[in-house]
Amino acid sequence: MSKQSEKIYQLKITLSYIKPPVWRRVLVPGDTTLEELHHILLTIMGWDGYHLHEFSISGTSYGSREQDTWGELDFEDEADFTLAQVLPAEKLKGSYTYDFGDDWRHEILVEKILPRDENMRYPLCVTGKRACPPEDIGGPPGYQFFLEAIHDPANEEHERYLEWIGGAFDPEAFDLNDINDQLHQL
Repeated sequence: MSKQSEKIYQLKITLSYIKPPVWRRVLVPGDTTLEELHHILLTIMGWDGYHLHEFSISGTSYGSREQDTWGELDFEDEADFTLAQVLPAEKLKGSYTYDFGDDWRHEILVEKILPRDENMRYPLCVTGKRACPPEDIGGPPGYQFFLEAIHDPANEEHERYLEWIGGAFDPEAFDLNDINDQLHQL
């Protein structure tokens, strides 16, 4: 076992520009690549994964070479870097942007670096708050409008949004067991 895999990073992932905040706390091995972290973030936040994304850490951008089909994006290949390499100490921060159109920015904070517990299965979401906004809602401003519309039957978009979302949306919903079941399938 590598030294990086012996260390477990406790990360707090917070969706920026949303009030009240949507966040997750997750435990991830230090040898997790940024490519793997991308899939973990999609899972814990509830994103579908069909948009471009980028990590920004200490002035360097990291992304998927597979998504850069025209070679226009200026970033390092996320598959080549581990969490321990780019965020080697507690209290360091980075960001993760998902869907460049909606611009969902997430703050990544290394809260703690812990020893591996051999009785635990990683990655593991340990807590969080609130539902992730629906995909393609228009970023933070669109999400705010969406929430106002679904809670106000007089809003002209009320019925359309409820139909689009499948009948109901609870912004306070958070299912830790479901998230961890999905993480264990990664």
